Amino acid sequence: MNIGKTASYILSAVLALSACACHTIEEWDDNPRGNFEALWTILDEHYCFFAEKGIDWNEVHNTYSAKISNNMTSTELFYVCADMLNELRDGHTNLSSSFNTSYYRKWWSDYPDDYSERLIEQYYLNFNFLSTSGIDYAILPQNIGYMRYSSFANPVGESNLDQILFYLSTCDGLIIDIRNNGGGALTNVETLVARFITERSLAGYISHKTGPGHNDFSKPFPFYYEPAAKGRIMWGKPVAILAGRGTFSAANNFVSIMQYIPNVKIVGTTTGGGSGMPFSSELPNGWSVRFSACSILDPRGQTTEFGIEPSEGCRIGLDPHAAINGHDTILDFAIGMLTGI
Repeated sequence: MNIGKTASYILSAVLALSACACHTIEEWDDNPRGNFEALWTILDEHYCFFAEKGIDWNEVHNTYSAKISNNMTSTELFYVCADMLNELRDGHTNLSSSFNTSYYRKWWSDYPDDYSERLIEQYYLNFNFLSTSGIDYAILPQNIGYMRYSSFANPVGESNLDQILFYLSTCDGLIIDIRNNGGGALTNVETLVARFITERSLAGYISHKTGPGHNDFSKPFPFYYEPAAKGRIMWGKPVAILAGRGTFSAANNFVSIMQYIPNVKIVGTTTGGGSGMPFSSELPNGWSVRFSACSILDPRGQTTEFGIEPSEGCRIGLDPHAAINGHDTILDFAIGMLTGI
């Protein structure tokens, strides 16, 4: 999740967080023990989800500290540290060295896959669709618009959105497919949401660390999104957002806002979460660590770190047997909902 134009208070929060990150690499020796203690302490003082996840970080320290020896190799140290970070169960947490980057994959790998690109392109789009600004789009036979946004890391331009929404303007409803969208820039979230709101709207809250304690946080500060500029093409017809476990980080943030907009339904399965804004620091040996340090709440002040549920009555998974026969059960459900079938 990256920061774009999503209001100056978010940038201010990150700057405040940076000011709290007062560790210097000289505080620990550059050996396995020193690097381990540096990593544990940086997370101890700056990670933002210990309480929500019920993690006893001191107990984690005791477990993994026993595995550290100053005679171990860099590779051995890396894997012990990576295993320790996996205790956070956070897809935003990575340890990077010159030879490897750790990544917690179980946030999605332990769940059924709910998206098949080939299935959509072959059986629903007949390999006939338009693409611009990282978005594939087409009109389905039921006169429903379809947009596939695979990553919020792909910049979406205002003129591109005008072209897409104008092309789909005769449709009776719109499907935005962000299954397996792993996130990207909050700038693109704001740009897209702006086409579905008609007034300044509360987009959520952000809270940053104010001290080293696990509960040392600022009060949640609200942030708002504005509708697109006058003259831009807006969308006011019914919308179905297709989401699932692979919908993470900025994509999860998009769902957290869109779920409260009138005429919008979230269809599919629970999203992957990832509501923490990442922050980076460095160990004495030059390895970098990236982790969730600022919590972003939804417009009702609720955490979405553990994912967002589908709208009532809209929970449905991808049936693998139906998929073999060319049917995406999640997409079919959304089409039926928008057409009243």
